[in-house]
Amino acid sequence: MRGALTAFLATLVAGVMAIAYAQDIKSDRSIKYRQGALTTMSWQFGMLGAMAKGERPYNKDEAIKRASYVAELSKLPWEGFGPGTDQGAPTKAKPEVWKEPAKFKDLQDKLMAETAKLEMVAKTGDEAAFKAQVGATGKACGNCHDDFRAK
Repeated sequence: MRGALTAFLATLVAGVMAIAYAQDIKSDRSIKYRQGALTTMSWQFGMLGAMAKGERPYNKDEAIKRASYVAELSKLPWEGFGPGTDQGAPTKAKPEVWKEPAKFKDLQDKLMAETAKLEMVAKTGDEAAFKAQVGATGKACGNCHDDFRAK
């Protein structure tokens, strides 16, 4: 399983590196990058949420795998919110992202902390603790959406 995670992350990082180190990063590419990272994280977290709600059977191994993905993915999208990336492609990011960078950074840090906890809790196999942490992680994600994402 670690090999699959490593391969997945290596592929994702390779794509990120190609974008990040291009000589002229256009805002539309940054927007697409961050949207891709956030969409992938949302997909993985959605599977965890379905387990927590009982819509999918709880499976410790799957929870560990997906929580590990979410924890790693939570570190990626933020560099895609650079200066000038408020326009250039369709985006739901509100202008507050660039007007309130300290608050935006604080919410990023909180999300990454909660996703790290989610990964640790998933590894314990404690289903009740897992469900509670899925809720805490979802709240951290939602807090950012409330202030920084248009509906």
